Amino acid sequence: MEKIKIVFFIYQLGSGGAARTMLNILNKIDRSKFKPILVTLNYTGNYEEYLKEDVKFVKLSTTRLRSAILPLAKVIRRENADIVFSTIPNYNTVAILANLVSFSRAKNIVREAAFLGGSFTSNLKLLAYGFLYKLAPSVIALSQGVKDNIVKRYKVNPHKIKVIYNPVDIEWIHSSILNGKIHEQYDSIFTSKEKKIVTAGRLVPDKDHKTLLEAFAKVNKKFNSNLFILGEGELENTLKHKAKQLNIQDKVHFIGFQQNPYIYFKHADLFVLSSRREGFGHVLAEALASGTPVVSTKCKPGAVEVLEDGKYGRLCEVGNADELANKISDVLSYNTEELHQVVSRGLHRVEEFDAKVIVKQYEEVFMRHATHRISDRN
Repeated sequence: MEKIKIVFFIYQLGSGGAARTMLNILNKIDRSKFKPILVTLNYTGNYEEYLKEDVKFVKLSTTRLRSAILPLAKVIRRENADIVFSTIPNYNTVAILANLVSFSRAKNIVREAAFLGGSFTSNLKLLAYGFLYKLAPSVIALSQGVKDNIVKRYKVNPHKIKVIYNPVDIEWIHSSILNGKIHEQYDSIFTSKEKKIVTAGRLVPDKDHKTLLEAFAKVNKKFNSNLFILGEGELENTLKHKAKQLNIQDKVHFIGFQQNPYIYFKHADLFVLSSRREGFGHVLAEALASGTPVVSTKCKPGAVEVLEDGKYGRLCEVGNADELANKISDVLSYNTEELHQVVSRGLHRVEEFDAKVIVKQYEEVFMRHATHRISDRN
């Protein structure tokens, strides 16, 4: 059978969850059935070095999204694509418009990862996205909560939406831990008896690191502890100032983006997610795969689904520093047996998100919508 050609479109193979998902699908998709082609804007992303060499990689000559429609259309037509797969609303919009003007018979499949909307203006924008999503035969939602939101606010038929969780490359995480090394600057802390708490994510309002800092200030009065914040973003200086105000600046370490965050997860006593909302909560699954207990806010809708209402990690209300501090203190107080049980449950849970399992689900969707193209060729 002739291979199904899939054009994967994303702004860049950067450091976010969408890029990790793309990378996992591109690298693990069955090469005997599919030929993946990656198209990005003219950026250099952090994950590019991990892309398998047999993936055809096309960078458009523009860094402006609005200028990408025609160049992307040319790639779709030139490659005689069967499927155009994209993620994130603005990029889904460009992918759909590019496919329309390509005059090809390729089918759009769009992925929605975020729990968006709430205000009048944003809800109107989502209706516009929904109008375009109706042109795609299939919409992939990365959680049930995201699916419900697409139905409610985008007005997309629920029957065309399939829930597929984020793929977590467990094998890669374990290899990264085995071969990784804590930066020498922090090695003495990680080998000490002090408690180590880690979080990872962009330093932006939705991640609510402010509440985490307030909670950590309370925890630090009970436990001699350190907080490691992995990630970059616009609020870094603001958060550093907040840490100074709370008199915990010597205990909070902003260590930026890490190519290998898993070595920090593994050697921490606890992973904390303080987000206001998460479509899935990819870092929670990665922390579980690293064998690390987790505490998270009930950030809609992802964390509650990943942790199954608290079965696999402690949950607290969004923005509640006192409750977050109490949950962190509870986990830091676990005895050896309690810790072993929590870690074992987490490792079992994350097997459901294993990239090998999740990519098969994507393959089924791609195969279903490319069948007509293959029969036409043959």
